[in-house]
Amino acid sequence: MRIGITCYPTYGGSGIVATELGLELANRGHEIHFITYANPIRLDPGTPRIHYHEVEVSNYPLFQYPPYCLALASRMYEVAERQALDLLHVHYAIPHSISALLAQQMSQRRLPFITTLHGTDITLVGADPSYFPITRFSIERSDAVTTISEYMRRRTGEFFHTGKQIEVIHNFVNCVTYRPDPEAQAHGKRIMHISNFRPVKRVNDCIRAFALVRREVEAELVMAGDGPDRGPAEALARELGVEDAVIFLGKQDHVERLIPRMHALHLPSELESFGLAALEAMACGVVPVATRTGGLPELVTDGHDGFLEDVGDIQRHAQRLIEILTDDKLRSQMSAAARNTAETRFCTDLLIPRYEAVYRNVLAATSPAL
Repeated sequence: MRIGITCYPTYGGSGIVATELGLELANRGHEIHFITYANPIRLDPGTPRIHYHEVEVSNYPLFQYPPYCLALASRMYEVAERQALDLLHVHYAIPHSISALLAQQMSQRRLPFITTLHGTDITLVGADPSYFPITRFSIERSDAVTTISEYMRRRTGEFFHTGKQIEVIHNFVNCVTYRPDPEAQAHGKRIMHISNFRPVKRVNDCIRAFALVRREVEAELVMAGDGPDRGPAEALARELGVEDAVIFLGKQDHVERLIPRMHALHLPSELESFGLAALEAMACGVVPVATRTGGLPELVTDGHDGFLEDVGDIQRHAQRLIEILTDDKLRSQMSAAARNTAETRFCTDLLIPRYEAVYRNVLAATSPAL
């Protein structure tokens, strides 16, 4: 198939999933066309069967804000016609699904589109009700809708009161690329946090918990990513006297090279629609300590392949991290269980075919969804 994919190409779960999906589909012989305003994260130039089409937005004095939605729709239509795309797959409803709907209506042939909801699609609308009607409309007019967790499916149905069928296809991980490397863990104990450093990620909880860990264990905290809360986290590390043991790496394109060196992943988020960072860690045999929120309980079985604790319970988070770092037998058992979970439930070979099935079903339909 010839598939157009649109996502937010920056550092965030939806863009990462969309890019990894495109790469996996290309590996399976499909022709993938990314249509975005920047080259997607984790997409290396020259990848076979992968094409990138930039969306350019003109800044005219007449417009107070650049009309990205319209520029994207025009580019989607242009690429679809020139490349004879079979369908469009947009990640994140606002504004991508509306742009896809416009492109579909511009086309003289059938051009179905699939919308995948990732989480902040819903929370953004909750924060700004003015987006509610158009988001609901775009969901209902999509030829198919998927989302990344049962939690998200329930939230979408409850929030939008839509009868649209929503299929859950969990996030996935390439278990060949993400794999354990015991030798890389040989020198020192390390905890990792990966996020976009926004308030919902509660990065200061990482620093506070780590300060408690340091009272018991000689360890390092590796902070991968960047965002508005990086500065406050750096200041808190200095205030708590652990700045020498906290390493801020900034944005990283190849976390698969970093994660296997870690002993634990700390994910203290206020909310996670799924928890992709936790899954990537589990595939590398790195035990996650995360919050009991959103879609994380669908991924992590508490006490078996990771730990789940309440949001904001820094003492319990720190205690779980200490257990992982000091009890080699426990860490070994949970590490093996985490890897097994990734391989048996969330590997690409299990989940990419489900996206292909959605595509085939949409293309086989005799008419667009109403």
